[in-house]
Amino acid sequence: MINTFNELIAYLRNPVLEKDSNTDTQYRLRKFFHLLIISIITSLILTPLFSLVEAAGLVNMEEHKMTELMKQFTKGTLFLFTVVVAPLFEELIFRAPLVVFKEKTQFRIAFYIFAIVFGLVHLTNFKITPNILLLAPVLVAPQIILGSYLGFIRIKFGLIWSILLHATYNAFFILLSFTADSL
Repeated sequence: MINTFNELIAYLRNPVLEKDSNTDTQYRLRKFFHLLIISIITSLILTPLFSLVEAAGLVNMEEHKMTELMKQFTKGTLFLFTVVVAPLFEELIFRAPLVVFKEKTQFRIAFYIFAIVFGLVHLTNFKITPNILLLAPVLVAPQIILGSYLGFIRIKFGLIWSILLHATYNAFFILLSFTADSL
């Protein structure tokens, strides 16, 4: 997993439009699970920032759209939306177009822009206030970082892999929230 992490960090410093030549399924599954674990750990490391922001009275996390959706929809409906619908559409919008940018500099800029815009789109999960706008980099940092991880696997292995990673990541966190909700 350390090798995958180092490869990921090196890639994020200098993203290039270059597929991984190793097409062995076992190799790809191993990398996939490494990236899933790295993605989850990254989000868990960032989670205390949200508690600090809320404790400081800057943002009320109870006003997050997911809290509202959990009251309105069944767990099955939420699971379907967060694990199937959202990853499919978001990957088609934010990762599929990356391969259009063939020139090195254009690709690099597009890679970062798509990751940032992917994160910023998730601001819609909050009621937009001046505090939300000021704290946007903190509030959507997990999504921006995840967007870059998804971009990495999309370029290296293909679009289906980024959809699967996105779906699995979302499944982990929605199941975690269902578990916490039932306690």
